[in-house]
Amino acid sequence: MKSFACGDVVPGCDARWTVESEDELLAGVRDHAAAVHGLADLPPAVVAAVRARTTTA
Repeated sequence: MKSFACGDVVPGCDARWTVESEDELLAGVRDHAAAVHGLADLPPAVVAAVRARTTTA
């Protein structure tokens, strides 16, 4: 299981994920980033920040 809180990268955002795989996590984060934060693509620095703050349960 992988867990991530968007607020760890974007202060004030309450979105959270707990999913089976990193691929599933990044897909959810991509969709969220596009819909809520206006990012059409996730820059490599954002992907790195997400990976750095992802926990494994």
